Amino acid sequence: MSYKETGASSAPPLLLAPDFGNAFRRERKAQGRTQQWVAEKAGVARFTITQLESGQNVGLHHILAALTALGKGLSIVSARPDYDQIKEIFGEDE
Repeated sequence: MSYKETGASSAPPLLLAPDFGNAFRRERKAQGRTQQWVAEKAGVARFTITQLESGQNVGLHHILAALTALGKGLSIVSARPDYDQIKEIFGEDE
């Protein structure tokens, strides 16, 4: 079963906090939201959002609240791609 079949993104999993922070920032900006707006909706300080976006440890409950504010969530996926995922990324040789 591929990422597409499960409805998950074909992007590789985020394994480092700075990568997650950058992805969160991109999503926030794509939605046209400010750090302050996310902080207010999540019930956290704006400083917490700046820490999250810079890859600092802010605690899972803060991450989940910030994601919920953007209408997003987490899913657990394999850190290693399977054969079908590799084919999606690189295509098949003919």
